Formats: sequence, C-alpha cells, structure tokens
Amino acid sequence: DELAGLACEDDVESRLVQCDAQQAHWQCEDGPFDETRFATLASSHWTLLVQGVDQHEPVIHALLDHFAFLPRWRVDDIMISYAVDGGGVGAHYDHYDVFLLQLQGKRQWQIGQRCDDTTPLRDDTPLKLLCEFHPREEYVLEAGDMLYLPPRLAHCGTALGDGCVTASIGYRSPSPRAVAERAL
Repeated sequence: DELAGLACEDDVESRLVQCDAQQAHWQCEDGPFDETRFATLASSHWTLLVQGVDQHEPVIHALLDHFAFLPRWRVDDIMISYAVDGGGVGAHYDHYDVFLLQLQGKRQWQIGQRCDDTTPLRDDTPLKLLCEFHPREEYVLEAGDMLYLPPRLAHCGTALGDGCVTASIGYRSPSPRAVAERAL
C-alpha cells in the first residue's frame, strides 16, 4: 500500500508493467497513478516499479549503509518493485551495477548473455527488451537473498507467487574518463 501510495505522487517516478502469461506482449504505463488504478489490475502478471524510494523512505535509504564498500557518489537509486504471480519486466540489461535484494516473497532470476549498445532490442514493446535472451543460470531469491549483476548482463526476473517485493540497488559504473578524473 505504501509503495502504491508513492506511485500516486507527482514527484515520484513510477511505472506499471503488465504482460501476458507467455511474457510475449507487454504494456507499460507511467505514473503518477490514481489510487483507483490498482483496483482494476488483473490477478497476475503485473509489476509496479517505483524509482528513488531511498529519497522518500528512511528505512530504504538506510539500506545504503550496508554498501559502504562502494563510494556513495556511484549510487544511482534504490528502486522497489512489487509484483504479483508471473509479474516481471522481461529480459533486459542495465548499464550499471545492480544488487537485487529480495525483501518479500520469491522471484526467479534467469541470467543470460553479455550485451552492449549493438544488442538488438524488440521494437514491438515500450520497454527496452532483448530480441533474444539465452538464459545460462537460474536462481530463486527468497526474502533476505541478494544477487549481484554487473553492467550489461542480460537478466529476467519473474515473481513466483503474490507479494513479491525486490529492492534494486543501482550503482553507476564510472567511465574510464571519470575514473581518471577522480584519480587526479
């Protein structure tokens, strides 16, 4: 409820992602949402994503204390996703380091190939999903489990059951130029 409440606020970036059971057809709506929107959702195959929750919720911001081994200037944000059974955002990759911390419920993660800016993306969806995904590893995260994903590694997460809550702690990957500038 609290996450849905944040998604209704004008100054909070949020998305609602829905797919069919085969994860072939995708829809994405940007927030802010009217609170009545959540009552109209199907019973499965949707995810609510809220960016920058660490800027609005002190308990989420406190998670960053556990990542003191990384410089604070690299922190992008903590995104929280809430998904019902079958919900996810499809096979994709990120340009930054991500720590996926399972807060509640279960989520299956498939890890695939390395990607880059030339990796083909689907043009039939509003999301930046991969044309081809080749899973090589699979993990099921339960509450308290964490998975690290380096930049440009294809991955796909799917909620196993309702009430799946995952924190994505994103860290910008510095460019070689940025590293050199910081070293001077």
